[in-house]
Amino acid sequence: MDPQLLFALAFPLAAPFWALMILAPGWTVTRRVVASPLIAVPPALVYAVLVLPQFSTVFAAVASPELAGIAALLGTPLGAAAGWAHFIAFDLFVGRFIYLDSRERGVHPLVTAPVLVLTIMLAPLGLLAHLLLRAVLPRRRGTLDLSAAPAR
Repeated sequence: MDPQLLFALAFPLAAPFWALMILAPGWTVTRRVVASPLIAVPPALVYAVLVLPQFSTVFAAVASPELAGIAALLGTPLGAAAGWAHFIAFDLFVGRFIYLDSRERGVHPLVTAPVLVLTIMLAPLGLLAHLLLRAVLPRRRGTLDLSAAPAR
């Protein structure tokens, strides 16, 4: 398939899940949908469609990674589109972790939303921001954590 088309499809396949986590974090539909790790499947399938027909080329570059080989692979339309789909799939999976972990810890959605936006744009920095917040914010009873509920 055309790498340009698949490149263009990768983010729109993930965008509805990001929108749910950021814009409707407390909605029961959001909680039910995001509970499944399968939300990362659509962009992962784009990656598979790009990589599997060229598996030997891609595998050779990543099996013994060298900067020049990775740069050469990513410098092609196929490599760039595959890299983009890879980023989108894993960024969404990391965003899902952040969303679920924040809900469990009782972090307010207005605190989590900017972290999720940062994760969309620069996922490792979003993950670092979440881990820092996780370390400094006190754990509160969240929507998924009922262990702190007082006995009656």
